[in-house]
Amino acid sequence: MPGTAPIAYREARARYNPRAVSAKDNDVPGRPLGPVRLLLTKLAVGGVTVVLGAAAVAVGLLSRRGAGRVVHLWGRVLLGLVGVRVAVEGVECLDSGARYVVMANHESSLDIPVLLTALPTTIEIRFLAKKSLFGVPFLGWAMSSAGFIPVDREDRSTAPAMLARTLDEIRRGGSPLVFPEETWTTDGRLLPFARGGFLVALKAGLAILPVGLEGSRLVMPPGRTALRPQLVTVRIGEPIPVAGLRVSSLRDLMARTRDAVDSLRGDRGHLRDPI
Repeated sequence: MPGTAPIAYREARARYNPRAVSAKDNDVPGRPLGPVRLLLTKLAVGGVTVVLGAAAVAVGLLSRRGAGRVVHLWGRVLLGLVGVRVAVEGVECLDSGARYVVMANHESSLDIPVLLTALPTTIEIRFLAKKSLFGVPFLGWAMSSAGFIPVDREDRSTAPAMLARTLDEIRRGGSPLVFPEETWTTDGRLLPFARGGFLVALKAGLAILPVGLEGSRLVMPPGRTALRPQLVTVRIGEPIPVAGLRVSSLRDLMARTRDAVDSLRGDRGHLRDPI
């Protein structure tokens, strides 16, 4: 049952993410990386992406789940190179055998590696990511091998095909992860949610798992090349059931989920909706 994760699962979770720390451990922002270190970090990230991207493609020929584990490893290594630590709260809300439609706020290009680091591999995450990422050599190939799903926000006529592929990945055991804002916030306000992920949840009958990210926008603000290593906190909320709901309940479901994500993402670097 959710909220009562077995001891074996909790132990596996601890082994999976040994770098996770308490959000209270250190909340002091780091200094921006200097130009030399920034260049070396970018070169190291590029090298790791090539090596692990190629590995994910090779492993993916035999096992999609195996490719997903390589991509998880890529996320952890990337954050280590950048100097980002991840605090995870709310793991007890997860049922180790369940699938969800995961919904998180979108802070920066670091969100994918942060979530790969924070969420356990027992949940086979399938990111719905913008189509252009899949054209990046090695990174895009690895994402395809792990079952990630491209989203073309410029051509809405592709939505039915995207929905069909997402449902197919769910049947394969995957849990789709959606950024319902569809783009990064630029000022710290939570943007309006799109309904696509909610239609997936209703169609598949999967509970929505709200997740809040706090700090990744401060590490790497959208549109900037600077990196400021610091703590990023990921908070996992209680699953929101959709059983018995119809499309007529979509607006209420979206509002409830948005409120949950807004609460989970905390206050650091964020602005609240005007009352």
